[in-house]
Amino acid sequence: MVEEEEKGHTRTLVLMVCSAAIGGTLQYGYNIAIINAPTAFIQRFINETCRERWDVQLDFYQVTLVWTLVVSAFSLGGLTGALAGGPMAVFLGRKRALLANNIFLLASAALVLSCQAAGSFEMLILARFLVGVNSGVSMSVQPMYFSESAPMRLRGVVSLSSAVFTALGVVLGQVVGLTDVLGSEPQWSYLLASNAVPGLLQLLTLPWFPESPRYLLIDRGDREACVLALRRLRGRPVQDSELEEMLQEQAMAGEEARALRPCELLSHRGLRRQLFSVMTTSSAIQLCGNDCIYFYAFYVFQEVGVANSRIQYATIGTGACELLSSIASSLLIERLGRRPLLVGGYAFMAGWAAVFTLALTLQGTVPGMPYLSMACVFAYILSFGMGPAGVTMILPAEVFGQTARPSAYMISGALMWLNLFLVSMIFPFLVSGLGSFCFVPFGTICLLSSLYVAAMLPETKGKSLREITDEFDKLNLRSGREAASSQE
Repeated sequence: MVEEEEKGHTRTLVLMVCSAAIGGTLQYGYNIAIINAPTAFIQRFINETCRERWDVQLDFYQVTLVWTLVVSAFSLGGLTGALAGGPMAVFLGRKRALLANNIFLLASAALVLSCQAAGSFEMLILARFLVGVNSGVSMSVQPMYFSESAPMRLRGVVSLSSAVFTALGVVLGQVVGLTDVLGSEPQWSYLLASNAVPGLLQLLTLPWFPESPRYLLIDRGDREACVLALRRLRGRPVQDSELEEMLQEQAMAGEEARALRPCELLSHRGLRRQLFSVMTTSSAIQLCGNDCIYFYAFYVFQEVGVANSRIQYATIGTGACELLSSIASSLLIERLGRRPLLVGGYAFMAGWAAVFTLALTLQGTVPGMPYLSMACVFAYILSFGMGPAGVTMILPAEVFGQTARPSAYMISGALMWLNLFLVSMIFPFLVSGLGSFCFVPFGTICLLSSLYVAAMLPETKGKSLREITDEFDKLNLRSGREAASSQE
């Protein structure tokens, strides 16, 4: 009997996770990957559009400028989505926010499919902005939905599945972007619009699953609906201990059960260390340079001797590498904890950045350096997937209560997207200015992030919100005593 209940619990939770993530964080990885294959085709479309519209042949730098707008629109849309995700999660609920988020996705697909017929590259820019909004909302709302729906002992595994689906989206995008699939010139618009398929799957499946139990109890004050949702997600009668833990969190929120605004969270003295820790890790995940390593993968594969026509297949290995490491991390997170994965992940990334810099410096003078560079590419991605990729998205859900959580995800999401935009703009100048030393800044950030997490972030594995808050209070008290003694 116990086995049947446990199986029912696991089956329902797994199906809910798959339904939410297919139209959620999978879209982020997928939409980052599919834009690479049709780069030359889209640039040709931009040039032809300008020639037909104004009888003007654009120079190379002008085409590059418009292409930069197409690419950066995704990051700006993501920033907008991150800021909109919090209010959507509060007013619509976690599940309905994810469902409503597909409006941006379907509108984006419609614009992409019609931009060639309309002869408008502006529609393509708007489409990438809208799909960025979709990714920004899902990156904020989905981790909240997962952490609030999972039991404490599975909270890390369920929350980390967001990173697994992000990596899966990258691999799927790389596969669909192959020349033999949808990566050819006649089909590039279908490639960019193919993100509508996962969105439609989510619209068909997610309505059958319950809303977040914590949202129902703490935000809506509907205890009966909360119990029903828990019963469906667990596949068994609700345990008193789990409901009691939720009621404690509701009591901690006090009479002001409304969600905090971002400005209120920023000025909240009791949550400053939590907020600073989340802001630091959210910035580090983009400033660590993992996305930039994919840029160097093409160059490294060329140096090793992979034919240009085969590099697109070799690049799939980098995405598969991150996917496998994310899966391994999800299996280890409840054994090792969050803190060791973050500290170890960033420490290894710092080490591999140093080795990669050495390999790039000696390339052309010492035999075998291209192969060492290739090993560094895979090792860097593995280290990222084992820790920072997934744990970073869990932290806001674990260190903040229900009233502060939406704003915490708004702030962390805004920083992630701002830093993604910043890195994508600055990295070409780092390459031209620093050459083989371009990864030194990223390695430095990884080292500092590892040291900060080791010194300042308490372990959250298997702890209730009250226990985690007490841990931060102890750190605040200790730092306060140290400051007082230094003044004496």
